[in-house]
Amino acid sequence: MSHRPISTPGSDIEAWWASAVVYQIYPRSFADANGDGMGDLRGVTARLPYLKELGVDAVWLSPFYKSPQADAGYDVADYRQVDPMFGSLDDFDEMLQKAHALGVKVIVDLVPNHTSDEHVWFREALAAEPGSAARERYIFRPGKDEVDGSGDGNIAPNNWKSIFGGPAWTRTTNADGTPGHWYLHLFDTKQPDLNWENPEVWEEMRSVIRFWLDRGVDGFRVDVAHGMVKEAGLPDWDGVAAMVEGSADARHLPDAPGAHPESVEPHTAHHASLAAGSAGADDAARGKVSVLAPGEGAQHQPVSPLYPPSPFFDQDGVHDVYRDWNRVLAEYDGDRMLVAEAWVEPAERLARYIRKDEMHQAFNFDFLLAGWNAGRMAVAVEESLEAAASVGAPTTWVLSNHDTVRHPSRFGLSDPTSFPKGIAAEDEQPDAALGLARARAATLVSLALPGSAYLYQGEELGLPEHTTVPADARQDPTFFRTNGVERGRDGCRVPLPWKSDEPGFGFAEAYTAAGSTTAGAPAGPWLPQPDSFGGLAADRQEGVAGSTLELYRSALSLRRSHGLGSGTFCWADMHDPELGVLAFENRDVLVVANMGTEATPVPDGYRVVLSSDAATGSGAGADADSAVIAPNSAAYLLAG
Repeated sequence: MSHRPISTPGSDIEAWWASAVVYQIYPRSFADANGDGMGDLRGVTARLPYLKELGVDAVWLSPFYKSPQADAGYDVADYRQVDPMFGSLDDFDEMLQKAHALGVKVIVDLVPNHTSDEHVWFREALAAEPGSAARERYIFRPGKDEVDGSGDGNIAPNNWKSIFGGPAWTRTTNADGTPGHWYLHLFDTKQPDLNWENPEVWEEMRSVIRFWLDRGVDGFRVDVAHGMVKEAGLPDWDGVAAMVEGSADARHLPDAPGAHPESVEPHTAHHASLAAGSAGADDAARGKVSVLAPGEGAQHQPVSPLYPPSPFFDQDGVHDVYRDWNRVLAEYDGDRMLVAEAWVEPAERLARYIRKDEMHQAFNFDFLLAGWNAGRMAVAVEESLEAAASVGAPTTWVLSNHDTVRHPSRFGLSDPTSFPKGIAAEDEQPDAALGLARARAATLVSLALPGSAYLYQGEELGLPEHTTVPADARQDPTFFRTNGVERGRDGCRVPLPWKSDEPGFGFAEAYTAAGSTTAGAPAGPWLPQPDSFGGLAADRQEGVAGSTLELYRSALSLRRSHGLGSGTFCWADMHDPELGVLAFENRDVLVVANMGTEATPVPDGYRVVLSSDAATGSGAGADADSAVIAPNSAAYLLAG
């Protein structure tokens, strides 16, 4: 690693989003204001003061639009209406007004790749004839054998697979009951893909964007931002596309059919595992990284979610869409923004999404994928900063979201760099204490890096994955479409615990404060909560020195007071990934994370002002009289 300063262009961007800390709210599971067991917008409103005190700059709300909820709201039936389960447009406006009064920006989800099959457009398409204008809004095709004239359309138009498992095509039924054409759905059957070759689709999404901008939202998180545009001709593809969290076997991504065996996949080329027999457990614990060429005895390398390149993701045409949207946002004041959810590698290719005339940010999945490993994390940090700098944009830092196993649980697995697609009772169970210690340390790293940081609701409480959700309680379509092979994302979406001694751990505590609209006692949360949530409830951590909640509050306060989000980056002299030590300087703060097995001395002339190690007593921000940084911990240090 070079110890030269790395360009951090976000430091010269005055827009709020360049250095913001954004808190993701998954509305179903944040707070329930009407006692029906489902989170809602009034619950969000009731908890905004908590978020203000936490120290975040903005919130991002996952979808709350009208939807049959086949994929927890990512199947949108009406982009301009709030689903009754979450409230009303009036509730949204009240929430937005209160957030702005508190100085908190609001980002909403935009889902442009697909709609619900209950959207009025798709209903019209099903009722219309093949080749009609209504059908041209989506991707309908005749069966492959029907095109050839040698059959009756029983073969799907191509061999694409759904990201959620199973085929990506479903056949329709004609009005007379005979089999009809097929429609494409890269996700669930109830999520038909829009046809972005159709100008009507472009104009409709512009209108949706203006609808929410006119109401006052500050930006959009764009779902599947690398999707929408498909390769001309929709050619067959033998690869495997997957979401960012990893493989179906809960360890590593499987070899993708059609992948090039002689190639080293971009992401794992610089995150290579140790060669078999080339190093012992001590080296692995220290985070030593060996980059191995093919044929040099390397262990199995996981295949990228997008390797080999797919004909339906990261097509060049998506950039025309974002240039168009950038012009729409420029019509409004207040530095409105777009942030991309794009599963794109390597970092240089992701940077194309955040060029000056396109989107403003993109989620940094390379950092999330690095796991608890100093070498991997160091490479992700440096390459992310350099790629963003190449297009004059700031980067982002994220450790968890609604699609991944929570990082305290990932980091507590025997391989803390693995990314299981959910965890079930029959799978390896994480070491909760070890995982939380590592997660707290990783948080201090992410919050001290220049750029914008994204937090997932509940991580400030140190919440783990619910790893024993009963099969009959699961709701994620990926669980059902893969017959349970993929455990699904329910474990990270469990409702938050607010009060340890109340039913549902106070998830519906806002029920009485906001005024009940449901008769009787509050219903149980829509997903079951693990018993461990009781000890992690917000009321158990409030004001408790060393608690994870107070650690987050202190870290966010220091980040703001020292200007770290808009700061500068340079590896420190003591940075040594081979020993498991990740160390960098940002402005006047020295950040040291010890991912090794031995204590790391605090350098002469420095004092610890914040440590992730609760045993030091510095979790609440008090100066710590500590001479060392323990393994599985991190600290902020100041000279003097």
